[in-house]
Amino acid sequence: MRRRAVLAAPLLLAARRARAAEAKVTIDNFVFTPPRLEVPAGTRVVWTNHDDIPHSVVHSGRPPGFKSPVLDTDETFARIFDMPGTYDYFCGLHPHMKGLVVVT
Repeated sequence: MRRRAVLAAPLLLAARRARAAEAKVTIDNFVFTPPRLEVPAGTRVVWTNHDDIPHSVVHSGRPPGFKSPVLDTDETFARIFDMPGTYDYFCGLHPHMKGLVVVT
């Protein structure tokens, strides 16, 4: 019985790390908040639209690395950033809305 507890400990630690590796960006009043997000590699970034009109999240790099569907109010889009780098993005419906994810 004790052996199972010892074997389960690494799994619990991994689950805690997985939950901790999440960052959030809100979309409200035509702004991504925070506009610049710095995260370690492996982080899951979740965008949530709290605006009353649709928005999207589009990577502005070449070639584009990610693109969300159109997000209605309270809908979310998530992406895991595995590779270090700088990821500029914008709203595909309102290109003046811009944000940045920096992965270390």
